[in-house]
Amino acid sequence: MFERSRKGEHALLLQPHAGGPPDEGALEEFTDLARSAGATIAATLTARIDRPNPALLIGSGKLDEVKVACDATGADLVLVNHALTPGQERNLEKALERRVVDRTGLILDIFSQRAHSAEGKLQVELAQLKHMATRLVRGWTHLERQRGGSIGLRGPGETQLETDRRLLQKRVDILQKRLEKVEVQRTQMRRARVRSELPRIALVGYTNAGKSTLFNALTGADAFAADQLFATLDPTVRRVALPGGNIVLADTVGFVRDLPHELVAAFRSTLSEAREADLLLHVIDASDPLRDERIAQVDGVLAEIGAGELPQLLVYNKIDRIDNALARHDAEAGRERVWTSARDGLGLDLLRGALAARLGLRHVRGDIRLPPDAGRLRARLHALGAVLGESHDEHGWQLQVDLAATDAQRLFEQDGGEPLRSLLLETVAAPT
Repeated sequence: MFERSRKGEHALLLQPHAGGPPDEGALEEFTDLARSAGATIAATLTARIDRPNPALLIGSGKLDEVKVACDATGADLVLVNHALTPGQERNLEKALERRVVDRTGLILDIFSQRAHSAEGKLQVELAQLKHMATRLVRGWTHLERQRGGSIGLRGPGETQLETDRRLLQKRVDILQKRLEKVEVQRTQMRRARVRSELPRIALVGYTNAGKSTLFNALTGADAFAADQLFATLDPTVRRVALPGGNIVLADTVGFVRDLPHELVAAFRSTLSEAREADLLLHVIDASDPLRDERIAQVDGVLAEIGAGELPQLLVYNKIDRIDNALARHDAEAGRERVWTSARDGLGLDLLRGALAARLGLRHVRGDIRLPPDAGRLRARLHALGAVLGESHDEHGWQLQVDLAATDAQRLFEQDGGEPLRSLLLETVAAPT
């Protein structure tokens, strides 16, 4: 039996396709995935598959070609841009005498490198274990040995494979319980944001479209952003000030074509930031020649997680890569679009205005009188920068105020803001 090597970063890429020419976009994306995982590309081969071989996926002739290419280039790893069954992966490894990793395994490897939060690490490990559970009967000869039959080892005769499966299931159960606790905490935090009545916006889009760069530009945060696939996995949430009020903005994991279902399931809490948002900011790489295809693929994943019916505002990012492109806001019939460059700060004011208008953010303006014992409310209004003018006499304060209706409503409900009642009944649209 083939004893599986632990090393292998010099990779041969295998791109299966069914009929017609291979999809260059799919191969380019798979190459980016491999590089994101830290692999060095030794060679690339395509394989037309009209009828997948149940044992190997590819035919025997292509298998020989792959082995020759591996020997010629020194590749010690074969990456297959297709989902492999456990049997296919085992048979390919035995025939090629090299590690074989399919698309799902590759994405899981990238996720394991990029997850930094405790929740993200738990989610990745859970997905990896579930993926591994079907692949324990691969190329390790020790998995076929029986316990029992030797002095000191006599017993029920449980195979090593059964032992490994039992231990793996135990670890899966532990991870699921931990994630349930984390999900309760995240739900409580989300409920607190709902109680604050701040509109919730989620950034979604194809991976490497510039979501984290846009998030940093809008919030002033320092979320990790890089020109690579799945640069960030862990959700980040920040408050953003817009004309007319504040919002809560969440950065989420990027999508790719054929995102493995086990990853969608594992990252359900992360993706729930998108599912429970009031509005989705769908970020698109405007310079990508396949951008329309990418939009359709993201819409497909959103439908899969239950967010397909949420309203969207399309953000065509990276216009700095397009000759003579200008920041603009297209609000005609159909899907509303804003063209920006998050890197250069182009079009961000247009985006903020579009968000404020789309969310219907409103201001309250006018004069209010505060009694002498309303010092706390007066201090809160000053802290919000809502006081335009002020005078004082023996009866209290006379204030000219201009503040977001959401802030006024919160002060009215939580901080003795009864003097704001009349203004809340006469809200006016915020400027855009």
